[in-house]
Amino acid sequence: MRSTTLFLFLTVMIDAMGIGLIMPVMPDLIREVQGGGLADAALWGGGLATAFAIAQFLFSPIVGALSDQSGRKPVLLVTQGALVLVYLLLAAAQSLWMLLLGRILAGIASATQSTANAAMADLSPPEKKTANFGLLGAAFGAGFVFGPMLGGLLAGWGTRAPFYGAAVLVAMNFALGAMVMRESVAKENRRAFDWRRAHAFGALRQLGKLPGLLPLVAVYFIYSVAIYVYPAIWAFFTQARFGWSPGMVGVSLGVFGFSMALVQGVLIRPVLRFAGERMTVVLGHLFDCVALSVLSFTGSGMLALMFTPVSALGALVSPALTGIMSKMVADDAQGELQGVLTAAHALAVMISPLVMTSAFALGMNGGLGVTMPGLPFLVALGLMILGLCAFLAAARRSRAAAAA
Repeated sequence: MRSTTLFLFLTVMIDAMGIGLIMPVMPDLIREVQGGGLADAALWGGGLATAFAIAQFLFSPIVGALSDQSGRKPVLLVTQGALVLVYLLLAAAQSLWMLLLGRILAGIASATQSTANAAMADLSPPEKKTANFGLLGAAFGAGFVFGPMLGGLLAGWGTRAPFYGAAVLVAMNFALGAMVMRESVAKENRRAFDWRRAHAFGALRQLGKLPGLLPLVAVYFIYSVAIYVYPAIWAFFTQARFGWSPGMVGVSLGVFGFSMALVQGVLIRPVLRFAGERMTVVLGHLFDCVALSVLSFTGSGMLALMFTPVSALGALVSPALTGIMSKMVADDAQGELQGVLTAAHALAVMISPLVMTSAFALGMNGGLGVTMPGLPFLVALGLMILGLCAFLAAARRSRAAAAA
């Protein structure tokens, strides 16, 4: 159990690191293969990020359904092996089209968080599911911290070095998984692959037949759109509002990632014992609402930095909500559920940057009659309140159905 949990933790962490690892060199790499200025590189960088998110959205349910049929271990090992080859392809890319192909393939191969979460659900008794989902959330937070730091160091050896570094990390994790991971899906819990359910909408339709589940998936999606305001707009907002340098932006993101890992890896267990899963979801939303309210209007960079740990306390929402939904689903559909949630997150990653950057442009251009760089956080606050209201309504319906 412990060795398998370690492999799952490292898989999620290295996937998150792999994204951040290559961020420092992408502007230079795009200009190296394409030419042009920074603005053109930014447009292509956005296109590459969208291609990654679309591929992850489309293939996460397929990967999750395959793991329900064939087991978690072979799916994780195949995708990890494929990811090694993808990073080597990106390292050798000499054109934007090769970069685009590489990012699409990376999106497919990185659709493994659904399988890792499903494996954790298989291995966890009901009372420990949420805490163990928090452990994987902490792994993502740790990857978010260490990925850009390592990428920045490797960038000193050239624009291709971070890709080789990512390939080495994934290859080492592949070897570890091959040696220590035990299969978590019992043969009696395996389910035949069905194309009608192996896409986001088909899987959602099937899961929607379970009473009370669909509203929680909607809450998860709304939360994901709202919380993605940070990576979508943080660098632009802090430069416009506080005049922060890239180094200061990196420090603030590191503090956020470390705080998020601490919340999901350590703090969530006593919170769950004290408050229970449903109240933990509510508390996480409330912490997010406080932080987003402050960021919407503050003119103090120090105050924004001080509220970073408060923002991280909102990370209680995701594992608690995932734990609630996991308990509502049969053992042979855990991969399907996690595939839908990963697809919902990927869809949010596609939508949120468009919404938040548009709100930022509107606020900066004085479209509301006043210059307001914090407008994206106000939009996110509205979404967070909407998600909290939807969750409370779903909880009331669930209690009413149980009492009937």
